[in-house]
Amino acid sequence: MAVNNSLAPKAKKTSNIVEYESNGTKISLSPETVRNYLVSGNKEAVTINELAVFINLCRFNGLNPWLKEAYCIKYGNEPATMVVGKEAFQKRAEAHPAYDGSVSGIIVSTESGEIEYRTGTFKLPSETVIGGFAEVFRKDRSHSCRVEVSMDEYAGRKKDGSLNGQWSKKPATMIRKVALVQALRESFPHNIISGMYTAEEVGQEEPVEMPVEQLQQELADQQSSNNMQESQEHIQENGSSEQQTTQQNPAAAALFS
Repeated sequence: MAVNNSLAPKAKKTSNIVEYESNGTKISLSPETVRNYLVSGNKEAVTINELAVFINLCRFNGLNPWLKEAYCIKYGNEPATMVVGKEAFQKRAEAHPAYDGSVSGIIVSTESGEIEYRTGTFKLPSETVIGGFAEVFRKDRSHSCRVEVSMDEYAGRKKDGSLNGQWSKKPATMIRKVALVQALRESFPHNIISGMYTAEEVGQEEPVEMPVEQLQQELADQQSSNNMQESQEHIQENGSSEQQTTQQNPAAAALFS
């Protein structure tokens, strides 16, 4: 009869929690937390590698996903898309001592066929948005950085070619965001987030977040559940499903190290 040796050393529990600071706030992210609360779309299909990449992109760039500074979007079995909120780019630019403001708006084709530049996003029902523009100023440069983008190049579309929800309802708002983010990125290449783009730039719809009260309650419930599980010995012996997956996947394990 086999006898369990209680004195035998148990396997060290692997922690997939990544901690870092964002604007003075301590952020703790795990694959389970990201999948449950920060993935938009088909969260069940997101892979451990995609979760690890998203977590580390947030860590390396000092982004706080709870403040809508970063999103992980997963549709069907397509690769997950990692995007940044426009406000994150603006915060980085405004924190730079050389930042001296910006102007942005839309380019419209009027009913008479004329092309006009409008600061902001106002347009008449008879007019068509054909692009966006943005100009960013720096105190340490004699020339501003101006960007103009085409609506046709960036508008998000469905598989049938029609505009997706946000681009069909708010085309002026969406294309203005694209122009502003690109101008900010070119104006502050060493200070703006690297390797990530906004949802508007990649033709995606920016996710709609759940109410703060609901999010706080679900996070509290999840933390309570995790504490109860960690008190049980079988967690140390077998590990959670996420931990087992990471241990079996060298790429994910390296990203969490």
